[in-house]
Amino acid sequence: MRVSTERALWLSRHVLPHEPALRGWLSGRKIAGLEIDDIVQETYARLITVESVTAITNVRNYMFQTAYSVMVSHIRRAKVVPFQAVSDLDYFEAAALEFSPEDQVADRDELRRLAGVIATLPGKIREVFILRRVHGLSQRDVAKTLGLSESTVEKHMSRSIYMLMKMISHGGNDSARASRAWGSKLNKDQARRERKRDS
Repeated sequence: MRVSTERALWLSRHVLPHEPALRGWLSGRKIAGLEIDDIVQETYARLITVESVTAITNVRNYMFQTAYSVMVSHIRRAKVVPFQAVSDLDYFEAAALEFSPEDQVADRDELRRLAGVIATLPGKIREVFILRRVHGLSQRDVAKTLGLSESTVEKHMSRSIYMLMKMISHGGNDSARASRAWGSKLNKDQARRERKRDS
């Protein structure tokens, strides 16, 4: 496997400084048939093959999580798993979250995309949505905070959900029939409301 110069630089600058801490963490967590050097080597191998490292904001945690995944993979492949290894994994989970590094990056990307979609909402509609859904304010509190009537807050909230569903249904995976169906229903409902309003 050939490593790009860019990835080698990233590893040396951002990952290598954490190797002593990783080795220290691993030294207290022995798994039969798996040496610390093997875990570290496999961790580096996985970090080399990650498609993109730009979304990794906490390299140390990502490295430790990858090492944890290496240990879990080893135990899953083992034909006979000692009870000690299973109890060690419970202990490892306290130090490393149960989500794989890949899952964490994917979740972070999804949140960024959602935040980007929310950011495209028009001013007051976006403010209402954020205060209601992100900060958890009641409709009455949002109305007071923004100086709007409660009915206006309700309309803005409905409009924000409509717009978000429309954006998500058109920007998502083509095979996601449920999203397309929901987006189609929203379009029909919106057209019906506009016809009613115009009559």
